[in-house]
Amino acid sequence: VQLQASGGGLVQAGGSLRLSCAASGRTSSTSGMGWFRQAPGMGREFVAAINPSGSTTYYADSVKGRFTISRDNTKNTVYLHMNSLKPEDTAVYYCAASNSPLAVLAGRYDYWGQGTQVTVSS
Repeated sequence: VQLQASGGGLVQAGGSLRLSCAASGRTSSTSGMGWFRQAPGMGREFVAAINPSGSTTYYADSVKGRFTISRDNTKNTVYLHMNSLKPEDTAVYYCAASNSPLAVLAGRYDYWGQGTQVTVSS
């Protein structure tokens, strides 16, 4: 599975962004997908996950109610809709694919995209 993340940028606090992750490869539609983020000097942090069918999602407490993960298997694309952004959301965001249906741990993900920078100004 190859992953290409896009949609990052600079936004003011309270604003919104939508990240996209285009997946290719014969197992992309059967993979659990997730978003992680990494701020400067910090470890990689789980953000959200979605199962292969899109029927189940899971979020980190820090983004619950503000972020929404979704997927369109006809387009092999996973999205992260981010609303009410805060300066502490500033990070490089990575999408990842897993053979597990709904994984939280980074070690359960087998494939990673290159990351897209999100910067939230105060």
